[in-house]
Amino acid sequence: MSEPRCCSPSRSSVMRPVWLLLGVSCVVLGGIGAVLPLLPTVPFMLLAAYCFARSSNRAHDWLINHRIFGPAIADWQRSGAISLAAKYAATASVVVVYTISIVMDLRPALLIVQGITLCAVMAFIWSRPHH
Repeated sequence: MSEPRCCSPSRSSVMRPVWLLLGVSCVVLGGIGAVLPLLPTVPFMLLAAYCFARSSNRAHDWLINHRIFGPAIADWQRSGAISLAAKYAATASVVVVYTISIVMDLRPALLIVQGITLCAVMAFIWSRPHH
């Protein structure tokens, strides 16, 4: 019988609380991101799943079986997929954020850097498969 995810010999008992704290922090940030368009949700939940896999079987199982966040995590773990709905939501968020930046009359250099970064993010998101 294999050892539980969080209890393998390579997982230091000192590091388990650190991983747990990082996981909880990511869940909090992801939860905030669920209502704030400027903060991404799924990347934080993916990171939380990673942290929980190194610290707490119970927290990991709760997150990957969560009715809202679980399917996105499963899609990513299975095939690196991002749902079409999530792609559209991310695209809309990027458009809103960039529009706000333009309305705020940010310096052209900042708009260029932000535009390049957001285009790179969109290219990555849209290059992933979807189910």
